[in-house]
Amino acid sequence: MGAAMFFGCTFIAFGPAFSLFLLTVAGDPLRVIILVAGSFFWLVSVLLSSLIWFVCVQISNREDANLQYGLLIFGAALSVILQEIFRYGYYRLLKKADEGLATISEDGRSPISIQQMAYVSGLAFGIISGVFSVINILADSIGPGIVGIHGDSPYYFITSAFLTMAVVFLHTFWGVVFFDACEKRRLWPLGVVLASHLIMSGLTFLNPWYEASLIPIYLLTIAMGFWAFVTSGGSRLNIQKCLACKRKDDNQVMVYSALQVPSED
Repeated sequence: MGAAMFFGCTFIAFGPAFSLFLLTVAGDPLRVIILVAGSFFWLVSVLLSSLIWFVCVQISNREDANLQYGLLIFGAALSVILQEIFRYGYYRLLKKADEGLATISEDGRSPISIQQMAYVSGLAFGIISGVFSVINILADSIGPGIVGIHGDSPYYFITSAFLTMAVVFLHTFWGVVFFDACEKRRLWPLGVVLASHLIMSGLTFLNPWYEASLIPIYLLTIAMGFWAFVTSGGSRLNIQKCLACKRKDDNQVMVYSALQVPSED
């Protein structure tokens, strides 16, 4: 039973992310590099926030339960703020790298667009965030022991898996919206991304009242996904073309040969 719970929760939490990685990232070395570098930026932000939280706990009264709970909330909020600060720093780094790639390319264009960078970096933040949030829970799901034997919720593991999946998607959508706002120099989308990230983090404090946390988080995920879809240029027509597997026909077709220069119409 423990092994079934472990593999089931693992596939729920990381199955979609693993599919996205295989289909959209793994085949391009440049995207893999951006993914790894984005994970590193997220790790540094969490390390810094954890260090600040640890110092605050050590210098405070550790016997005061209310104070420690307040410090935990402070640590979560600080972690969210630092993650978004490092997301901006990563955007600036990718922007500089994009200019360099365009300079050394033969046609003067970058081999990867800023929208693709936004997607890959958001996916990187989401995957590494999900790994760190659920890895210990997955380790405990193997056993020994039975969840809920002392009156606790028996849905702890599967709820954590669905929450992790939502976090991965949210970071991906946040990355797309965040980079687009930085490109267009709009402040209010950045504020919405930060506020929604804080709300998502705050909702987790309602656990184990899972209905009050998981449902709003998934509603937020759907809303951010729609926003990211529109931001990246998506429309109903694009969906119809994708489902119908149709491609726009070119008006002219030119055949190139090594022996003959193509004639001009």
